[in-house]
Amino acid sequence: MSSIRVRYAPSPTGAPHIGGFRTALFDWLYARRHGGAFVIRIEDTDQERYDPTAVPQTMAGLRWLGLDYDEGPDIGGPYGPYTQMERVPLYRAELQKLLDTGHAYPCFCTKERLETLRAEQMARGAPTGYDRHCRTLAPAERERLLATGTPHVYRFAVPLEGETTWQDEVKGEITFQHALLDDFVLIKSTGVPASPLAIPVDDHAMAISHVLRGDEWVSTTPKHILVHRSLGYEPPRFGHLPVMTGKDGKKLSKRHGETAIGEYEKQGDLPEAMINFLALLGWSPGNDQELFTREELIGSFDLTGISRSPAVFDQDKLLWMNGLYIRQLSPAEFAQRTLPFLQRAGLLCEAVDEATLAYAREAVALEQERVKTLSEVPEATEFFFRDEPIYDEKAVQKWLAREETPPLLRAVAAALRRTEPWSEAALEATVRTTAEAAGVGAGELIHRIRAATTGRTFGPGLFETLRVLGRERVLTRLERAAGRQW
Repeated sequence: MSSIRVRYAPSPTGAPHIGGFRTALFDWLYARRHGGAFVIRIEDTDQERYDPTAVPQTMAGLRWLGLDYDEGPDIGGPYGPYTQMERVPLYRAELQKLLDTGHAYPCFCTKERLETLRAEQMARGAPTGYDRHCRTLAPAERERLLATGTPHVYRFAVPLEGETTWQDEVKGEITFQHALLDDFVLIKSTGVPASPLAIPVDDHAMAISHVLRGDEWVSTTPKHILVHRSLGYEPPRFGHLPVMTGKDGKKLSKRHGETAIGEYEKQGDLPEAMINFLALLGWSPGNDQELFTREELIGSFDLTGISRSPAVFDQDKLLWMNGLYIRQLSPAEFAQRTLPFLQRAGLLCEAVDEATLAYAREAVALEQERVKTLSEVPEATEFFFRDEPIYDEKAVQKWLAREETPPLLRAVAAALRRTEPWSEAALEATVRTTAEAAGVGAGELIHRIRAATTGRTFGPGLFETLRVLGRERVLTRLERAAGRQW
């Protein structure tokens, strides 16, 4: 194992969305490219917004995408535990070091005082932020307030002068002036650590070499670096990934198609298509290649290929790419992946015998070239699995409700009853011969047969459809349609 160690560290405050998994993918690719470790760490110190369903959803999303990890909350590892609330004693010990060296201090300001301060600053048009009131408290007063149990937080004493600079792996050199930084909170009044303390302590304790995370974290990075250095740590290398936007250039949201990772699985996106799509959101291999195997992505991925510009989340491109991946599946694999969707739609029961499974394979294969997501398959193929198709009103009015239709359907049913073998070529020959004998165009008869047997005016090739439906279903549907009052 190389010295490369990266971590994906989600906060479980809600359903995990696609942007976080783009970050996880880039971390995973970097680790796998360099033979390093990919670590999962749950940053759950925001207990006020903690969502107990978020962690299971996150782990399920990683498994669905196939992003295997080397250490994490469910598999452990040499640097555990991998959930921050289980590491609180470590943060308290490191806080004491900061207090002993004068890099941190207790702050007793009430919520009301801070709100008043902020309102006054806004009224003056001044920058908002803590005024360091408690930083200059006399030692005796500080001890008195601590001894009497006065509620307090612990803040970091940001240097009043100077600057923090780092060489970002993506954005280049970045500098923050200390005069523009607040004395940020390290430990909340509840005793729970805040992220500016917990994250640097964990990154050091877990030997994280590179922190690849979203661009929204840039403003917190100087705080993390200050904590690293004040504790005598060597900071990891930071790389901030470009933001994801919709095609309108605005922050990605539900209106752009962005949603929780589990929803993409439910709508029938393939994980291999999603991996390919996410990899190209902010990274380029340096050529025009768009389709990658997982191995090709690992072999090509490099931090120099990450863009500084926003990455556009294009739902149409995802659908296009997913359709390509669906068409690359073998018919057997395609059928296997569609099976849960057919079962959830009530078209197949949970326990499927081999004969039914073989029939389903043939039915869904007719739509493999047409669908873009697996969730489209049940609607596209439902007429194969129902006792009677659901008749579309257009099919009824255009083809089935006409007085010349019943005798034509009966004639073709009689001819099909004698057709041997039940093959596409033989079925086509029978239909065309019947149409000629009845004095109608073959197309006229084909449309009527399709409407009677599928309930639709469109679909895969009619003779392929009839072959898969089988003689009994076809004859039954033709005769029922011929005798029905439309």
